[in-house]
Amino acid sequence: MNWDDLRLFLSVARGGSISSGAKQLGLQHSTVSRRMRKLEQDLGVRLFDKVARGYTLTTAGENLMQAAERMEREVLRVDGALVGADLKPSGPLRVTAIDNMATTVLMPMFAGFSRKYPEVVLHLMVSNSDVSLARREADVAIRLTDTPPETLVGKRVLTVSSAIYGNPLYVEQLRKKGQEPHWLGVECCGFHRSWTRRACGAQKPRFVVDDTLLTQAALHEGLGVSILPCFMGDSDPGLARFGDPHPEWDLGLWILFHPDLRRTARMLAFRDYMMEAMQAKRELFAGRRA
Repeated sequence: MNWDDLRLFLSVARGGSISSGAKQLGLQHSTVSRRMRKLEQDLGVRLFDKVARGYTLTTAGENLMQAAERMEREVLRVDGALVGADLKPSGPLRVTAIDNMATTVLMPMFAGFSRKYPEVVLHLMVSNSDVSLARREADVAIRLTDTPPETLVGKRVLTVSSAIYGNPLYVEQLRKKGQEPHWLGVECCGFHRSWTRRACGAQKPRFVVDDTLLTQAALHEGLGVSILPCFMGDSDPGLARFGDPHPEWDLGLWILFHPDLRRTARMLAFRDYMMEAMQAKRELFAGRRA
């Protein structure tokens, strides 16, 4: 039994299907399927049961997964210790960030880092959900949170503030007539969901979105008002504030990474570069306008 086979097995087991495992590792579906059949033949047991939505582990498969995960932890620990000896920033670096930030304010920073450190191959992954740094699905996570996982290390770089925004004509109309605004229903994350419910009171939204970029587009159409991060709302000439930032809507912006990578040159270079670049945009993130 070799580690490559177990790595494939873990990918299929975690993804729940051959397709998911193949996609995660960048392999062909047929390759992964063939090697999983070969692994079962070599072990003389059935590892998966086929169900309507994919595959579930048999008892033997669950036992193998526990053993494979122990091996994975050891491999990652050794890998982290060896990579820690790097002196020059080089090699791959997988970074995950939320979409509304990665595609706007962070992209020039990523580009600047890539130009300064051309031997570091930056892999950017947009994700609004948790990505496991412990399993090295990513090396770095840029996240908005007040409670970062205790298993990770990192820095709280600054505070990100939010305010209420709407289409400028709609906001002007509301102010002239003294009307109560229509609120968009927002389901992008727990923070915005709870903030919106408290802000709009008993009003039932007539238009609901599950992403901040969709929220921004809906606001352009004059469909109501919503809470947005100030780095988005203040940078958009098609939006106007319908209120100042609320301190209770503040969140910390963190750069998080796995403890095994704390000494790698590419990680340290990325952390230091991004912290300096983010600090230069502190006023934008905090919603302080001239």
